[in-house]
Formats: sequence, C-alpha cells, structure tokens
Amino acid sequence: MSAFIPLSVPNFGEKEAARAAEAITSGWVSTSGARVGEFEQALADYVGMPRAVASNAGSSALHLAAMAAGIQPGQEVIVPTLTFIAAVNPLTRYMGAEPVFIGCDDSWCIDPEAVEDFCANHCTLKEDGLYNNRTGAKVAALEVVHVFGNMADMSRLLEIAKKYRLTLIEDATEALGTKYVSGPLAGKFAGTMGDVGCYSFNGNKIITTGAGGMLVSNHPDWAEHAKHLSTQAKSDLLQFFHDEVGYNYRMTNVQACLGLAQLERLEDFIATKIARYNQYKDALDGYHGLRILPFKTEAEGVRSNHWFYSLYLGGTGLDRDTVIATLQDQGIQTRPVWALIHEQADYPRNEAYHLDKAQDLRANIVNLPCSTNLSEADCARVIDAVKALV
Repeated sequence: MSAFIPLSVPNFGEKEAARAAEAITSGWVSTSGARVGEFEQALADYVGMPRAVASNAGSSALHLAAMAAGIQPGQEVIVPTLTFIAAVNPLTRYMGAEPVFIGCDDSWCIDPEAVEDFCANHCTLKEDGLYNNRTGAKVAALEVVHVFGNMADMSRLLEIAKKYRLTLIEDATEALGTKYVSGPLAGKFAGTMGDVGCYSFNGNKIITTGAGGMLVSNHPDWAEHAKHLSTQAKSDLLQFFHDEVGYNYRMTNVQACLGLAQLERLEDFIATKIARYNQYKDALDGYHGLRILPFKTEAEGVRSNHWFYSLYLGGTGLDRDTVIATLQDQGIQTRPVWALIHEQADYPRNEAYHLDKAQDLRANIVNLPCSTNLSEADCARVIDAVKALV
C-alpha cells in the first residue's frame, strides 16, 4: 500500500526544532518569555501593521476582535454562511449578538452585492447606525472571511461598510500572505484593511504554532484593549488587580518560537502552494468536466497564498461523499467544504440570504491534499486517483 497522503499537515524542520529547544532549555515555556513579543512584532512587520496581539487560537483572536469592536448583546453582525463555524460563534453567540447570514460570490467569500441588498432593502440607516427592519436590532458589524486564502472583494466591502456605518472585521485565519499587488489597495494584506483582522496558526494553516492566533487593528486602542483582555485584564501585575472581565487567551513562548521559525519560511511555503495548485489545475481542470476552482490572480491584482485547493464536481455526475470515501480507501485524505452555518446549532432561526452558490459549493467541493511539504510525485498520485473516478 502506498504511503498515506494527508490533507494538510505542518511542515517543521531543524529551524523549528532548534527554536523550540531554545525555549525549553531556557525554562521560558509558558505565557511569559520574550519570544511572544518578538513574534507579534515580526508578524506586524510582515503584514505592514504597527502592532499585533498574539493569542492561543484564531477563535480567541476573533473573540478579542469582537470585544475590542464593542459588539453588544442583541446587536446583529452580517456574516458568511460558507465558512468554518469558529468564524461566526465568537462574533455572535459569545457576545450575545445575532448573525445575519449571507451567501458567497465566485471567490467563495461573502457576496458584496448580497450584503448591499440586505443593507439597502432589509434595513434602515439612521443617525446612529443601521437597523434591521424585521427585527429592529442594530446591525453593528460586517465580517469578511477570506475563504481558503482567496481575497474577498475588499474595495467593494470597505465601501459598503463605510456607507452603512458598519465595523468591518476581517477573518484572515486562512489567508496569511494573501495581498493586493496592484490597484487602489496595492500592498495591503488580507486582514489589514478593515477595522480589525485576525490570523490563525492552527496545525493545518500555512504556518503553524500547533495552535495560536494573532490580531491586528487599524485602531491602536483596539489592539491595546485586546492585549489587556487576553491577559486576564490585569491592571496591576504585582497586586493582581483586574479592572474588567478578562480571558486567558495568551500564546506560550514555545508556540511563539515555532511561529518565528515558520514565518521565516512563509514565502517559500506560498511558492510551494502555488506550484502544487498549478499542477492540479493543469492536469484536472476541464478533465471530463472536473474543475479546479480558481484563485484570484496577479492579473486581477491579487497574490493569493493558495491555502486550500477545491475540486468541483458539479455536472460530472460524481457524488462528493463517494469520491471522498474512494480516495480515502487509496490512502488519500480529502474533505468536503464545511456544512453551511445557517443550518447548524441554533442558527436556523436567524435570517439568511442569497444562498444558492454556497449550497452548490457545499454539495460539490472536495478539498484535495495541499500540505506545504506535498511532493510533486504525491500530487501526481492524487491526480491519477481523481482521473480514475471519471
């Protein structure tokens, strides 16, 4: 039997081992230690922001973002339905707020025209903000998720957020390294254009600290507040006074050491991601009706990190779950796109609009192996296995 090909796994080497060993032998392994601050600054420098705040998970970073943004119980947040549920829970249920779900456009990201339609035709803009006509609740924020590392239409979404007085929260947990390379937003990275943005360093992300996240903000006071909340809101370090309810959302020094080593390799990882994506695309796109869904290109003004690759089965007659099971039997791990959030937990009671494309992608996407250490030969093996299905 051929070796197992996982979906997406960490790519660690000698540099990561040396960095982690340094933290362990120094004794600074927990949430104290200089490397956390160094990693925060290195990440901030990479994405061109003045400050970054480390956390123990991308979900924690999003919760910190929601608190820093001042989302209140009973308010509403416009969110995508095609994303991982951790993108929505921290902004809504953790805060006592309610989501309004919107479907996606061809980039897999939240559809700006559907957002505009909701704001213009289902809400009323008043002096103090936007209000939902159906519920009477204030619509406080708009969340953008850069799905699979593909850049959302930020020019349009920034325009909508400004027009309707919405805080814009960027979930760039899958999109570290994705950036505009031309146009009015040239040089801007995913996560840095809204009011506040978040990254994830989970084990399957393009760089990983095992678990971890980071927050950046265009409001310096929001970043400072997030840091305060993430460290138990301790106002007096010696006497253990706390001036508000805080959280133990800190990153450890060991994780930060891994992050520093991984960040040095990020551009090489992106180059590998692009190479393997192009290998899939050249071999499979158009083969008996199969499609490899496209990322925005440099011709469109975007350099994507190409985090996850999507094989689209629509029109081929192939069943998504049968394809996944067949490939698993051959030692190739794949997965479907997430179940849509508006159908999960207690979210069916919330409003949802323009869902057709998201429902189609849910039914027809199979995500293919995409690790940064995926070899050309292993990619070819996956291609051969997929071709044998049609």
